[in-house]
Amino acid sequence: MAAAPTQAPAASPQALPDLDIASLLVRELSLLPQQVTATLALLAEGATVPFLARYRKERTGGLDEVQIRDLQDRSAALQDLNKRRQAVWASLQELGKASEELRKKLLAATTKAEVEDLYLPYRPKRRTRAMMARERGLEPLALAILAQGLTGDPQRQALGFVDPAKEVADGAAALAGACDIVAETLAERAPIRASVRTLALREAQVTTKTVPKHQDPTDRFREFRDYAELAQRIPAHRYLALCRGEDEGALKVSYDIDAARALALMLPQAGLQPRSPWADLLRRAAEDGLERLLWPSLQTELRGEMKQWADRVAVEVFARNLGQLLMQAPYGGKPVLGIDPGLRTGCKCAAVDATGALRGHATVYPHTGGALAAKAAAELVGLVKHFAPAALAVGNGTAGRETEAFAKQALRDAGLDHVAVVMVSEAGASVYSASDVARQEFPDLDLTVRGAISIARRLQDPLAELVQVEPKAIGVGQYQHDVDQKLLAQKLDEVVESCVNLVGVDLNTASGSLLTHVAGIGPALAKKIVSHRAANGAFASRKALLKVSGLGPKAYEQAAGFLRIRGGSQPLDSSAVHPERYPLVEQMATDLGVSVAQLVGKPELTARLQLQKYANDEVGEPTLRDILAELGRPGRDPRATFEAVQFREDVRTMADLKPGMLLTGVVTNVAAFGAFVDIGVHQDGLVHVSQLADQFVRDPHQVVAVGQRLQVRVLEVDAARKRISLSAKKS
Repeated sequence: MAAAPTQAPAASPQALPDLDIASLLVRELSLLPQQVTATLALLAEGATVPFLARYRKERTGGLDEVQIRDLQDRSAALQDLNKRRQAVWASLQELGKASEELRKKLLAATTKAEVEDLYLPYRPKRRTRAMMARERGLEPLALAILAQGLTGDPQRQALGFVDPAKEVADGAAALAGACDIVAETLAERAPIRASVRTLALREAQVTTKTVPKHQDPTDRFREFRDYAELAQRIPAHRYLALCRGEDEGALKVSYDIDAARALALMLPQAGLQPRSPWADLLRRAAEDGLERLLWPSLQTELRGEMKQWADRVAVEVFARNLGQLLMQAPYGGKPVLGIDPGLRTGCKCAAVDATGALRGHATVYPHTGGALAAKAAAELVGLVKHFAPAALAVGNGTAGRETEAFAKQALRDAGLDHVAVVMVSEAGASVYSASDVARQEFPDLDLTVRGAISIARRLQDPLAELVQVEPKAIGVGQYQHDVDQKLLAQKLDEVVESCVNLVGVDLNTASGSLLTHVAGIGPALAKKIVSHRAANGAFASRKALLKVSGLGPKAYEQAAGFLRIRGGSQPLDSSAVHPERYPLVEQMATDLGVSVAQLVGKPELTARLQLQKYANDEVGEPTLRDILAELGRPGRDPRATFEAVQFREDVRTMADLKPGMLLTGVVTNVAAFGAFVDIGVHQDGLVHVSQLADQFVRDPHQVVAVGQRLQVRVLEVDAARKRISLSAKKS
């Protein structure tokens, strides 16, 4: 263990008080004290974020979901910091190193890095060169170097420490050992570490070299040959690319700082006296401490912090894209025939009714040639006539465009061209097809038939279907397998929860997967709800939820407002009005001289209500306005109106593309460097951020979103590397 600090421990240092987390949150997040305390209390009681944002606006002061999650996350981080401070203080007390000075410094520490810097000199560690030098009795010589006296002869004084029995053969060995102690002491001083850390964050350069022996036929990391960039300027996606290259053994990544500038910061804090006979020894020890101890330690820390930062940015981008994908416009509750295209194996067709239930399936072979191909059109038309779908949903994978063209022609020839043919993304469909959820629902069906069902349902309601697919498999992020998986799962779960509760869920048709994400329910209760529904039939009211085994008042409070009952006896059950406010709405209806059923959907009636009349300690103007808006348009779906994307009929493969072509596409993914667009050729094109608009674009999310229709022009086609460059500029 390292030597004790120079300050003397206090006789009885005071206890370390806990962080005032609420006050810190008020200051950091610019919130009111009552907002912080009330929201934290509600979260501690088990309230969910969607419930608080929607139904407890008076208590939270109108905080939205983003603000509540920020408050929740930052509170958790501060609690971790507080636990670490207390653990360090307890360790210092056990070691007999606790002092009032250290206590004050721990109280002032606001980051884990500051706490760890203070603890570092006392932390138990493996045997170091400094430890062995202390064991040889060289600490007094080290203290002389640190003292920087203006008198004395270091060489002569060192001779007094020569002791062959302690492996100190001569004066040079004594001075070397003393310098080891000084090097470690300086490298562990909190102010010195803080200064060099600040320098590194501002000026450190990340450099790379390619590894010659690494085998990579595609040479994916060639742009990083002899690459160097300031660490603080590297975009998150580029840093994650460097990390992947290093993990795969293709790159050697290093972090460099100007050692002279670092030493210029260290030496004054070390107490250097240039005229001291001990000055050169201090310089030598500082250089060694920087190169051997301090910079390797800070480099590891910097790597970790940059990775955490890049992970957070990547996860935020993924989450934003996922939210936009989940909130894509639904086709609605209409029957659909889903088609999972295939060449040799045929196209699997699955008909679902307006609720998504399977009605039948078949396989047609339009792309095999011969008799089967000749029969395919008649078979497809027969399926359409039998099941009467409002649309055909065609997966956009292999043979997707060919199948789309075949289906359109077959319907046109049969006089059924009123039936829409819509291309649907297959991303994640194969993952769903092989999942436990799909196997449980369709145990006797082939994977590809399950895929066709998923494609049909995805057209009907993207949100309801995509929640059954692991978010990482949907394909709207980058480096999702490289980032912190716990952080990714947490953030994506939050996005799914937010979208599901924003849209609302039909209690009588929702799958267990969809119900899982309703506020207050979760997997176990979702399974019980589905089982109860199967055994007892459809729920007649929201209140009937309380008959589900294990679903108590707390879960009911959290979930009820986000669940919908269509056509029930209580008209408010189909709205977002929470059951706890039904008496209030009934009073409004009575005051207007109408029934609740007559009030719902009549904005001209609600406009006559005087809000202030109904306000009380629990219900204020924000909630009252929400209630009136919901009464005017009960159960309104916040998603946009569906509009299918029509690809150019004469462009189906990359070979059909020519520079200058104008095409309509749909945005499939948005990254920091641009947007990927599906233009119907089985390979997404990239609109670089510089080509997204006629004006400068800092963040692609400001001008495009996943699922958005986009007019693009082909700039370049690289068939060998399967890359398509596009532009969305108007001029």
